[in-house]
Amino acid sequence: MTTKQTRRNFLKTATVCVGTIAGSKIIGAPYILADKETRAKLRTVVIGCGGQGTGNHTPVAAREQLVALVDPDDKRLAKAMEKAKQTNPKVKMSIKTFNDYRKLFDKMAKEIDVVFIASPNHHHALPALMAMKLGKHVYVEKPLTHTIAEARLMADYARQYKVATQMGNQGHSGEGYRRLCEYIWSGAIGPVKEVFCWSNRANGGNGPRPPVLPVPEGMHWDEWIGPSPFRDYHKDLHPHEWHGWHDFGNGSLGNMGCHIMDGTFWALKLGYPTTVEAEQMIGGSDERYPIGTRIRWDFPAREGMEPVKLYWYDGLAKDQPYNKQTVGAIDCVVREATNRPPFVVELEKKYNRDFGSNGSILVGDKGIMTIGQHGDGCRMVPEEAHRAFPMPAATLPRIKGTHQSDFFRACRGGAPACANFDYSEPLAEIVLLGDLAMRAGAGRLIKWDGPAMRCTNLPELNRFIKPAYREGWRI
Repeated sequence: MTTKQTRRNFLKTATVCVGTIAGSKIIGAPYILADKETRAKLRTVVIGCGGQGTGNHTPVAAREQLVALVDPDDKRLAKAMEKAKQTNPKVKMSIKTFNDYRKLFDKMAKEIDVVFIASPNHHHALPALMAMKLGKHVYVEKPLTHTIAEARLMADYARQYKVATQMGNQGHSGEGYRRLCEYIWSGAIGPVKEVFCWSNRANGGNGPRPPVLPVPEGMHWDEWIGPSPFRDYHKDLHPHEWHGWHDFGNGSLGNMGCHIMDGTFWALKLGYPTTVEAEQMIGGSDERYPIGTRIRWDFPAREGMEPVKLYWYDGLAKDQPYNKQTVGAIDCVVREATNRPPFVVELEKKYNRDFGSNGSILVGDKGIMTIGQHGDGCRMVPEEAHRAFPMPAATLPRIKGTHQSDFFRACRGGAPACANFDYSEPLAEIVLLGDLAMRAGAGRLIKWDGPAMRCTNLPELNRFIKPAYREGWRI
């Protein structure tokens, strides 16, 4: 469902700033729309009823007109249905449930306007591509896709089928990353030469697969495996541990990178890096991501900005044990065992600061800025420097409401959502290149040809760029 773009509708939206990434036109800033929505309720579907799907997207979808829920786990479907009823007591009892999104599209294609996808990463691209081909608007959780080729195809489909899109990096709709851009672009810390990003997540593992177990009652295992290579059910996969396996997730970097790197990507106008290297990897295997990493991307000069090195630290620090005392719920590492950038630790001691469990530090010729994982706490370091620098003008328009309401306005014919696939695909690609570096192994430099989408010096890695779907799971 889209609204014809009339002159009156157009004047309800502010101008959208446009920039370029790697020669492609992108949406570079969000916008503010009028208060009143002009369309009837959108018919929504949620695919993936885990933590994000039930806790975040189901209530949002239920405030519109939720028509279907999809998950291979019957228990998750039941929880999502209950959440929908709690959110909107008037929600129709005719909400349909499916264990397989292919059946959803076969049976309900004409009854859907909007699809939210919060499934494990290996199930991001296929339902999104199917939906866009049918003309449906699509919101997909980060890191957008499981592989680089899927991400490129997602952006292509969005343009081809002219649908509204949004990635679930909700901090992009907030105030903090806009302030970061405005400080950087006003020259507050001078040309930025280095960036340090970190996360306390340890979405990886050690050792072989756990023993095979019977499939739990109500779990439709073949549908959960989906397009990935089949394996028998075992622990450390469902409902959250799939992040740490190559066949299904993208490790700590894939889980958190599109949140934490978003501000840097936007403010520094990053495009394709020339090289990527996993400088250090702790744990991991041929099937599992490491439990601690240090990764470096090298970006060339671009749009008047100097070359910059971006560093990522995550998980467990070297020589720390991997056990229940160091790694807790959803694979979060306790503070004293976290693999954090030494430069950040030094700054915290020097200025008696705590920059958080997840965040970024941007180092310029004239100063330093810090920012949290969703754009919170955007400040110059030390605090005296921040107070001394005049607050830059708010040149980027602000989003009214939430990340999802920004998306719904686009679905109703407004300007493109702020993290639409033209914006979010290059960001996701940087993250996925870090995964490729982990596949290469510690100390092996990847030379990246962005326009050609290939590794030029380690061609054996190119097989990981494009997925090999199982029979029956192709678009």
